[in-house]
Amino acid sequence: MGLQIFGALSSANAAKANAQSQQEQLNFTANLADVNARTSESQAQQTLLAGQREEQKLRISTSALKGSQRVALAANGVDLGVGSAAQILTSTDVLGEIDANTIQANAIKSAWGYRAQASNQTSQAMSSRAAASAISPSSAFSSSLLGSAGQVASSWYTMGKQGAWDKPAPDYSAFADHKGQGGR
Repeated sequence: MGLQIFGALSSANAAKANAQSQQEQLNFTANLADVNARTSESQAQQTLLAGQREEQKLRISTSALKGSQRVALAANGVDLGVGSAAQILTSTDVLGEIDANTIQANAIKSAWGYRAQASNQTSQAMSSRAAASAISPSSAFSSSLLGSAGQVASSWYTMGKQGAWDKPAPDYSAFADHKGQGGR
């Protein structure tokens, strides 16, 4: 009986420790997801900044190309405001703008990917925290102990029916032998 009670307490303590371990693991997972979400957001911001820098470089390069074209055309005596010269300069502006827009769009797409990751990681953190808060080590202890208590009570009852708890009848046989001798 004592071993059953000890076993019940050991089992309840193990259930409590397991619940605490699950809680700690879920909280660790949540904290890690928070860190990953912040990292993803930082990567999104760095991607947008890098895209802006690349776009600025392209605009400077396009401007330099257009300046070189103007110098070359003017050096050859071509009127810059009409005909082929105007078309060349306009094409340079249009192609430069297309390239700048492509750079900007690619940076936005990449940043969106990082932000989607951050959103997923934030959701994972919230889910892990909710799961951790739903775990109750003391409830796990109590549930295990109550389950074991039923088994201990059943054993106690069975042993009681078999007379394990009955007090033995007093043995008066030693007195019986002396009863007849006491009068002599």
